[in-house]
Amino acid sequence: MKASDLFVKALENEGVEYIFALPGEENLDLLQSLKNSSIKLILTRHEQGAGFMAATYGRLTGKPGVCLSTLGPGATNLMTPAAYAQLGGMPMVMITGQKPIKKSKQGRFQIIDVVDMMQSVTKFTKQIVNSNHIASSIREAFRIAIEEKPGAVHLELPEDIAQEDCESNVFDVVGHIIPNADEKSIDLAVEMIHQSKKPLLLIGAGANRKVTCKALKNFVDETGIYFFTTQMGKGVIDERHPQYLGTAALSSNDFVHAAIEDADLIINIGHDVIEKPPFFMKANGKKVIHVNFSPAEVDPVYFPQLNVVGDISGSVFRLAEKIERQEDWDFSYFEKVKKEVERHLSTYFHDERFPMLPQRLVNLLRENLDSKDIITLDNGVYKLWFARNYTCHQPNTLILDNALASMGAGLPSAMMAKMLNQDKNVVAVCGDGGFMMNSQEIETAVRLGLHITVIILNDQGYGMIKWKQEDMGFDNFGLDYKNPDFVKYAESYGAQGHRPATDTEFKEILTHCLATAAVHIIDLPVDYSLNHAILNVMLKEKTEKL
Repeated sequence: MKASDLFVKALENEGVEYIFALPGEENLDLLQSLKNSSIKLILTRHEQGAGFMAATYGRLTGKPGVCLSTLGPGATNLMTPAAYAQLGGMPMVMITGQKPIKKSKQGRFQIIDVVDMMQSVTKFTKQIVNSNHIASSIREAFRIAIEEKPGAVHLELPEDIAQEDCESNVFDVVGHIIPNADEKSIDLAVEMIHQSKKPLLLIGAGANRKVTCKALKNFVDETGIYFFTTQMGKGVIDERHPQYLGTAALSSNDFVHAAIEDADLIINIGHDVIEKPPFFMKANGKKVIHVNFSPAEVDPVYFPQLNVVGDISGSVFRLAEKIERQEDWDFSYFEKVKKEVERHLSTYFHDERFPMLPQRLVNLLRENLDSKDIITLDNGVYKLWFARNYTCHQPNTLILDNALASMGAGLPSAMMAKMLNQDKNVVAVCGDGGFMMNSQEIETAVRLGLHITVIILNDQGYGMIKWKQEDMGFDNFGLDYKNPDFVKYAESYGAQGHRPATDTEFKEILTHCLATAAVHIIDLPVDYSLNHAILNVMLKEKTEKL
């Protein structure tokens, strides 16, 4: 069997549905083998688009997304999506081409050591040097990508290896069950929780990956313990739950941090230090129980007193079975914080000034989207407003990156979310800076016939960095730019462009976009003038008085 045919057969054996690709001449044998495959080739306009789509596929399905590029510059363009998947716990398999390794007549043209380059951003990277190793290499790559903690893997297929004849065999896909935590660690955790006076539950990204919704809701209902989330843990439990305190979008000085400071024990479910820390541990401070698939990585700001290692769902169910509500638990301060959070978050929901406040946009989207609908975020200061103010009703309905925090992923992630969820509205919210990094994927979305709405928050500058600049007392310098006409830009790709001039117009346009199948681009002027006053000044003053 031709080696490239076996490569595709092995991918089919893994259940691969899509390959997101920007191929080069070194991939042509593989491309030919894909022609008659059950795998659908999705051609993108940049390798980052392919990588972000593959990573989002992994995040939403739990199965590795697959992307393909050529050697050299194609491979280097996959580095950012690789880091995005690796830090964010998203299973992804990258395939890159390479010049012939046995007899090449092109010298060092385009040659870099891609395998060595990928070491820092993958769990596993390998050049295939023998076509008879293709099947085992693919099986191993997929196994490693899915294994906790999920992440990125890389295989390099040289051109001459792809052309060889080889044995036609594939390996059975054999999974494994993650063991439950040791009963002794469960009992120690129960003892710590019983001895605490103000226990608080934290839900992180690891809980979201495995969708431990049922187990965690049961835990909160049974114990009555209040909970908060990290940004990537949003929606694991419906955030309309009476015990929900909020999301730790900042590192400190928010209402939820006042509750964290008051707690004497944090039950930390599925979090690790790769996501921006939701709290900082101190010597002789509050105790932390780490419940995850693997032990905590010790860090200066995170050093738990107990590890409960094993399947998260199993651990949480066992804890809920054994914990008894204690009469001396005191949640009165948490109740006070919750009331203040609810009052504060809604302050600007109905402010119709224009350009629009990000808090107002959050509210309008929540009012117009069903519980199952999906928002994907690029990276910018608006991400903090969505993390704090947007109420998630279901898991993975607010897709954001709080690990690598890369710009450029919002649009490709929305495209992938829509391909997997044809029955749901999908809205991408992007800053003008992040949108322009992969805006060429509008053509891909139009070509695929996707129905998505992209809202560009237009402030003609790098708003997140300007916010930080102001907080540090520096002058406004070096962060402003001019944008193209986004309406004409959208229309040039065959998408529909919209530019509201008032709050009322935006509401009408949003209703139209959600109801009308097309790729919609909304150029929305945004008002970030309150960012510093609220996030850096007012919150600190108010939380100190709580």
